[in-house]
Amino acid sequence: MIIAHDLGTTGNKASLHSDDGRTIAHCTINYPAHFAAGGIAEQNPDDWWNAVAAATKKLLAENNISASDITGVGLSGQMMGAVLLDSEYLPVRAALIWADYRSAPQTKELLAKIPMAEAYAELGHQLNPTYSITKAMWVRDNEPENWARVRHIGLAKDYVNFKLTGRLATDPSDASSTNAFDQVNGVWSTRILAAARIDAALFPEILPSTSILGEITNEASAQTGLLVGTPVVTGGGDGPMAAVGAGIINASDGAYVCLGSSSWVSISADKPLLDPKMRSMTFNHVVPGKFVPTATMQAGGASLQWITETLIPENTPDRYKILLSEAAKCNAASEGLFFLPHIMGERSPYWNPDASGVFVGLAKHHDRGFLVRAVLEGVAFNLLTCIQALSENGTRIKQVDVIGGGADSELWLQIFADVWGIKVRSRSIVEEANSLGAAVTTLVGLGKATFESVKNLSHITAEYQPRAELHDAYKKQHKIFLSAYSALEPWFPNRVSK
Repeated sequence: MIIAHDLGTTGNKASLHSDDGRTIAHCTINYPAHFAAGGIAEQNPDDWWNAVAAATKKLLAENNISASDITGVGLSGQMMGAVLLDSEYLPVRAALIWADYRSAPQTKELLAKIPMAEAYAELGHQLNPTYSITKAMWVRDNEPENWARVRHIGLAKDYVNFKLTGRLATDPSDASSTNAFDQVNGVWSTRILAAARIDAALFPEILPSTSILGEITNEASAQTGLLVGTPVVTGGGDGPMAAVGAGIINASDGAYVCLGSSSWVSISADKPLLDPKMRSMTFNHVVPGKFVPTATMQAGGASLQWITETLIPENTPDRYKILLSEAAKCNAASEGLFFLPHIMGERSPYWNPDASGVFVGLAKHHDRGFLVRAVLEGVAFNLLTCIQALSENGTRIKQVDVIGGGADSELWLQIFADVWGIKVRSRSIVEEANSLGAAVTTLVGLGKATFESVKNLSHITAEYQPRAELHDAYKKQHKIFLSAYSALEPWFPNRVSK
C-alpha cells in the first residue's frame, strides 16, 4: 500500500491506496490561510508538514494499517508559491502562496528587461505577479532582513518532501509554475534569473516527477509513524496531478475542468501550446515528455465559497445546499444581473492583478438566490472564455469532465453544459483527483503501475447535455459578460484612492 497527499489551499487531502491504485481510505486535515488587502495570501509551511504528519498517523491508526505495509509516499502540492528557507532549511517567513499578487512592481521590472512575447515563448507563461520568481523578488525588495537569510527557494510539496527525506528538490511540473523555468530546454532560466537579480543557486535541483527522491528519515518516522527507509517519490504540482487523476494522460484523452479554490480547464499535449493572445499557459506534465496546456481563473470555487460564507456566515452543514436550492429557482443573466468573478485578481484570460469582483446590474428584487446564481453563471462564463483560449488554437473540445469540490453540484454542472454548449460529465472522484494523481504517480515511480492504469480507477457518474434554447441565450449573455469587464478594465486600477 502507499499513501498520497494533496497539499491544497484549505487543507491536506491524504489517501491510502492499494498497489493497484484503488483508494482504501482518505482523510483531510485543514489548515489556515491568511488573505488580506493588497493581494496578500500566505500560509505557514509547517502547517502543511504538520497536516501531512497528522493525516499519515490518522490513516494508519483508523484503518489498522501497519507502517511496514506502506511501501511508498507521494505528494501533490499547490503551485506558483514561494517557500523561502534559510541555511538550516527552516522557513524564513510565511510562504507566499499562488493567490498572492503583491509583486506587480517586480513583474514590471522584469518586463522592462524582457518583452512579454519572448518570456512567454521560453516559459510557456506570461510574466505575472502570481508566480514564484516575482514573489521572491518582492521579499528581497520589501523585507531585506528576511531576504538576507534566504538560501533556498522551493514550493509547497518540495518543503514537505524535504521534511520527509532531508533532500530538497523539485520536479518539472512545479518548476514550470515558477516563471523561472526554461521550458524549451528543461532547466532554470538564466535569462529570467539574471533579469530578476536572483541567484540560480537558490533554486533546487529538478528531478523527474516519478523519481524516488529519498527515504523517510528518523525524524520524519517519529512524526508520521512511517518506517525509516520508506521510499518517497518526488511527485508534482496539483494541476498536472489533477490531470492524471482525471485520466488526462495523452492528447486524445480530452479536456477536464477542476473546480478547486482556483479553477481551470486543461488538456494533455505533446508540446507546449503557445496562444498568440497569451491567454493560456503550459505546465510540464508529471507524465514524462508531456505538457499540460491550461487556462486558469483565480477564483472559481473560491467565488462560491466567498458568497456562501458572506450570505450565511454560520458554518452550518446545509448552507451550500440552502443557497444552491435558491439559485436553482432563478436565472441571473437573463434578468441582466452578472458577476465578474475576479475577487483575487485574474489570470486567464486577462492576466490582470488589478481586476476585482463586481456585481453588475443589481436591482431591488435580486435576493440572495439571484446573487448566488450570478456567481455560478459568472464562473461558467469566465471558464467558457478559458475553453475558447484552448479551442481557438486547434484543441477540439467535445466534452469536459469536471472534478473538484464544485463538481458536487448538479445545478452548477448543468449551468456549465448550457453555457459552454458541450457535454459535461461528472466522475466518481470529486475532491480526490489530486491525491489519486499523486498515488498513481507514486506507483509509477515504484514500478508498480503505468499512468494509463488510472483510467480504471474512476468512472463517469452522470452526463449533462446542453439545452439548445438556454445555450443560445447564454451565448448572447457571455458577450455582455465580456463587455462588462471591458468597460470596467480602466476603472480597476483606480478604484482605490492613493
